[in-house]
Amino acid sequence: MTAIVVARIRVTDADKYESYKPLSKQAIEEFGGRYLVRGAAPTTLEGQSDDVRYVVVEFASVEAATKFYDSPGYLRARQAREGASETVIDVVEGV
Repeated sequence: MTAIVVARIRVTDADKYESYKPLSKQAIEEFGGRYLVRGAAPTTLEGQSDDVRYVVVEFASVEAATKFYDSPGYLRARQAREGASETVIDVVEGV
């Protein structure tokens, strides 16, 4: 079953955040991830919207998504992102 990683990101330092993006992309691709949404701001249809952008990535399984997140490559990306954003990342099983 596929897995969907959903990241809600509030960028606090745009210049520093730029160094995260290529590292993250490389790690995602290494584990077979495919971007469905990349850095898009939502159009809120209901409720209170936060000032965030979304990244949505599909992986073959929750296991693949977890391996991506725990990988040395993505650890480097997360370290590059420190102090550049407030980020929440969830993984859910797809259909």
